[in-house]
Amino acid sequence: MRYLSVCVCSFVVLMTGLCFGQGANGTITGTVADPGGGVVAGARVEATNTQTGVVYAGATSTAGIYTLADLPVGTYSVSVTVMGFKTYTHSNLQLSAAQTLREDVSLQVGATSESVTVTAESTLLKTESGELSSNVSIDQLDQLPLLGVGTVNAGTSGYRNPYNTLLTLPGVSTYASSGQFAVNGLGGTSNPTVTEAMRIEGQDSTSRIFGTYDYTQMAQPGADSIQEIAYQTSNYAPEFGQAGSVVINMTMKSGTNQYHGTAYDYFVNEDLNAGDPFTINTSGNGKVRQINRRNDFGGTLGGPILIPKVYNGHNKSFFFFSYEEYLEHTSYNFSDTVPPAAYRTGDFSAISPNGTCSLCAALGIPTTPLGTDPAGHPVYANEIYDPI
Repeated sequence: MRYLSVCVCSFVVLMTGLCFGQGANGTITGTVADPGGGVVAGARVEATNTQTGVVYAGATSTAGIYTLADLPVGTYSVSVTVMGFKTYTHSNLQLSAAQTLREDVSLQVGATSESVTVTAESTLLKTESGELSSNVSIDQLDQLPLLGVGTVNAGTSGYRNPYNTLLTLPGVSTYASSGQFAVNGLGGTSNPTVTEAMRIEGQDSTSRIFGTYDYTQMAQPGADSIQEIAYQTSNYAPEFGQAGSVVINMTMKSGTNQYHGTAYDYFVNEDLNAGDPFTINTSGNGKVRQINRRNDFGGTLGGPILIPKVYNGHNKSFFFFSYEEYLEHTSYNFSDTVPPAAYRTGDFSAISPNGTCSLCAALGIPTTPLGTDPAGHPVYANEIYDPI
């Protein structure tokens, strides 16, 4: 039992440590003021993630400013509590990846048991930074056609590619499935590793041969494991540097207080595709349909970490698992030949003028001598002889 407890504690500590590895998390900041506009110091500020129930607490400085940093992507409820003032609560605040959200609070005089609740969504106007960025949510990933359906989308460009969402952004050109693309005129085929950077949970995942081969897609995360993608194209903070055109920040999903899971199979088959124009099937039944079969299948599962009678992870620790596998079947044509049974036993009479030569006419093999050897003997096609 003691050994089990040690293992459980070690696991919980490890998982808790991973929670602090978020690199594209958001920040909520603002100023707390009284009805007269004076700043309020020492006000307790809490941001509660509505999906996980985790509470992130802070307080205002002497200047009345608070900052809650490193918040995972999600929906939050911000509350401010100060003696002599009504409790302020603003729910339905959507925090995006790598976003700094400003939430200024104007308190009203009253008892803390009283409350002022704001349910309006946060403003879309960015006042805390001058960066230009676009965020793609999981809803858009689910709705966009990320899986190719034609023969030109075979191979690594055939499975669901979250980077295809780049095509929804302004200023993107020369996009290719191999990872070559330009943003606002920068990037493309000229050493793209200098102009573009890819990060997953803050860790650099830029392919060092990016733009040359399809290794970018081979190392990409599954579309169903992504919470949100932030494309930062200009004036981003120094910590997101090392790129000239765009920084791609991917935030992965996390479990919540409720167990959720999915299962899927994206299916492609030539019987479901239109036939090639101006063709006739050899059987005379319809047009030619090239063999094109793909399955992109998998599933996800997330929720709180629960170990009966040992640990309850509600509002504290969570897990999320995602699995995806891609299978593709296609046909390849080869002009190479293999030796028939007679050849494999050493019988070449069918193609030798010295034998039956039964295939000489069909294969165009000459039956007259091709010339002579140094000793003056005639040499025939496909003849095996000792040159000595």
